[in-house]
Amino acid sequence: MTIRVLQIVPTLDQGGAEKQLTLLATGLPRDQFEVHVALLTRAGPYLATLQQHEIPVFEVNKAWKIDPFAYFRLKRHIRDLRPDIVHTWLFAANSYGRQAAFAAGVDTVIAGERCVDEWKSSPALVIDRWLAKRTARILTNSNGVKDFYVAKGLPAQKFDVIPNGISVPAAPTATRESALACAGMEEGDFVIGAVGRLWPQKRQKDLIWAAHLLEEAGHRIRLLIIGDGPQRWRLERYARQVFPDRDTVVFLGHRDDVASLMPHFDCFWLASGYEGQSNALMEAMSCGVPAVVSDIAGNRDLVVPDETGLLVAVGDRAGFTKQTHRLIEDPDLRARLANNSQQRMREQFSVQRMVERYGQLYQSLVDART
Repeated sequence: MTIRVLQIVPTLDQGGAEKQLTLLATGLPRDQFEVHVALLTRAGPYLATLQQHEIPVFEVNKAWKIDPFAYFRLKRHIRDLRPDIVHTWLFAANSYGRQAAFAAGVDTVIAGERCVDEWKSSPALVIDRWLAKRTARILTNSNGVKDFYVAKGLPAQKFDVIPNGISVPAAPTATRESALACAGMEEGDFVIGAVGRLWPQKRQKDLIWAAHLLEEAGHRIRLLIIGDGPQRWRLERYARQVFPDRDTVVFLGHRDDVASLMPHFDCFWLASGYEGQSNALMEAMSCGVPAVVSDIAGNRDLVVPDETGLLVAVGDRAGFTKQTHRLIEDPDLRARLANNSQQRMREQFSVQRMVERYGQLYQSLVDART
């Protein structure tokens, strides 16, 4: 019997959850699963991938934060589709999607919590706890996210942890010089990459400060900050104040060619105060780029200290400087971390393994009903 699964997500923007949903939807075996996707608010770049794989996509077109018309459109779609499983991703879809699925009579409803959501207010957590009572499973990508939500009152026994999957990167086709020409790289620069949305959670200001300390220590570095967001103008102004005479920090904005840039980084930085499981960090590790990252739960699931990367306390700018200094001064350490991190990603965090885990869970939940 083919299992019909409806995945509900707010958008198909280029975020971590959206990428994992797309990998899952396109990776599940067609002879076992019939996958549909519903978009609560709007489409996005990953829509093209779903269309290429002929996966049906329904746009709910939610217009407001509280939109009863969107709720009824979604409920009607679920009733017409009659899925065996509804799997929702992220807070808005978890809220609208789960309630609509319950109202439409779906027996098996799964929620996806993808991040340590410090922003959630008490009312939002009340909604989470209330909907959790009828939710079959709550899926997350790291133990840190599970621990966060259990501490907020969600039932621990309903959680399953399925780590993100990462594709094996293709071999670089461009030289280091041509790939990084956009960054104004000079010969002898030690290139550090940081990829992520420019907003407070990511703490990019810590990285700019750490870059300054490295230059004060006599190292020639180039910090490439890839991504966009509401803090960009503040960070650019701060970088100009710290480096008035040299373009040490280069803001590349949103890029569609990160995969071609990343293999040429000498080091990857991530200073986040909280994460679920960083796709950017996983991509860097899969490319064999030594990583220096904040010591938070989501990163600890990926980085084994001094084996597959280096950990620094949140906000410890000098710590980023110290650990990166080690990498600059010790090529053997860089090579060891690169090889170990690449091997860890391939063996434990492959897309195939992620898809298999979801498929096994879906199958077990349907089997339990019969």
